[in-house]
Amino acid sequence: MISFVICVVILVLGYFIYGSYVEKQFGIDVNRKTPAITKEDGVDFVPLKLGKIFLIQFLNIAGLGPIFGAISGALWGPVAFLWITFGCIFGGVVHDYFSGMLSIRHGGQSIPEIVGKYLGNGVKHFMRIFAVVLLVLVGVVFVKGPASILQELTGVSASTMVIIIFLYYILATMIPIDKLIGKVYPLFGLSLLLMAFGLFGALIFQDFTIPEISFATLQNMHSDPDIFPVFPLVFVTIACGAISGFHATQSPLMARCISNEADGKKVFAGAMVTEGIIALIWAAVAMSFFGGVSQLGETMAQDGHNAAWVVNIICNTMLGKVGGILAVFGVVAAPITSGDTAFRSARLTIADSFKINQSKLSKRLLVTIPLFVIAVVLTKVDFAIIWRYFGWSNQVMATIVLWAAAVYMKNKGKKAWFIILPAAFMSAVVTTYILVAPEGFMLNYTLSYSIGILVSIGVTVLFYAKKTIVRST
Repeated sequence: MISFVICVVILVLGYFIYGSYVEKQFGIDVNRKTPAITKEDGVDFVPLKLGKIFLIQFLNIAGLGPIFGAISGALWGPVAFLWITFGCIFGGVVHDYFSGMLSIRHGGQSIPEIVGKYLGNGVKHFMRIFAVVLLVLVGVVFVKGPASILQELTGVSASTMVIIIFLYYILATMIPIDKLIGKVYPLFGLSLLLMAFGLFGALIFQDFTIPEISFATLQNMHSDPDIFPVFPLVFVTIACGAISGFHATQSPLMARCISNEADGKKVFAGAMVTEGIIALIWAAVAMSFFGGVSQLGETMAQDGHNAAWVVNIICNTMLGKVGGILAVFGVVAAPITSGDTAFRSARLTIADSFKINQSKLSKRLLVTIPLFVIAVVLTKVDFAIIWRYFGWSNQVMATIVLWAAAVYMKNKGKKAWFIILPAAFMSAVVTTYILVAPEGFMLNYTLSYSIGILVSIGVTVLFYAKKTIVRST
């Protein structure tokens, strides 16, 4: 497991070295008052302790992404390790740090408002709609995912579990952030960490062989490589463990609770790297538990053997009864708590767009109830279809946020190359994916990635050709 351990070490070093570089380029001001102080309202703008903020941010962004996404990504083999590691450092850390810090610098605003400031009103209006659609998709994904795991665990029907989870979502979306999320979520975050490190220990001390990274294993190891090419599918399938636009919708929640800009790196970059480590662990477990990558593919191809089934069988086998319960609790709590904050973010995005004051419960209900009606209808759609559209829209969101961050740095007269590189790469990924994917236009693969590269180059040229759009805060 040399390759796996090296990737974990690189992630940790990436936080300290590259995370510090990103923080330095942004230019924090420890004496600047944050929105948690200047706009404290007892509902969404509430100063919280650093430890709580980190665990809440980590739990909010984690969800099923670094688990289900990593398991699915493992079907391509050890190439998944490289994307998780370097995607997390050079894409995820930059994306999450800037989405959180820009929200702090702009009064805790939601990400569509920030993007609109730097990419124009047209993009802002698009992002308002796009962000809400993405958040509702996330909420639906994070209802159906844990419901299926709970069905495996308890025998209670998935439809009943969906109803119970939705009732909880409505409660968590409505009440002040420090009353439930601030008190309970840190415990859930710890359980998710304990589950991941329990699996990490089992990998080390039990008899498992993790595939190493080599020229032979870096080939496409998917059972149907012609239909499932590495580029762009791996870069969309594994999102939350590498780079995820959903995180940009969650970061403003904690941007409204941070009391000092110096905590930004610990919260936003730290939670991203922690999630990357969890994704690495799950990818390694998936590749080794069933005897190899091909065996994983054969197992998941069987009827009923979805990612939820894989999570259940792995946890109970590798960690025993007590560890299995703790582990399944972790992978159930993570998506549920990401789902409720997704709906909370959707409420705040709509409220910011239409200037609806959220201090009164009646105003919060006015925004929230229609969102849940739509979400309930979407639960009737096949989970696999919802997940695929979520995956693509998720990465589109990340791409747009990166370009907005690059414009911010350009306006400030600062270096932006470290943002432009992942922004350009993700532009090629999302363009190629929607052109070639079954849920997209199903065009020829060579034509699709050629267009993707041209779009990436074109957007980059436009960025450098465009003059400063707005004098940033």
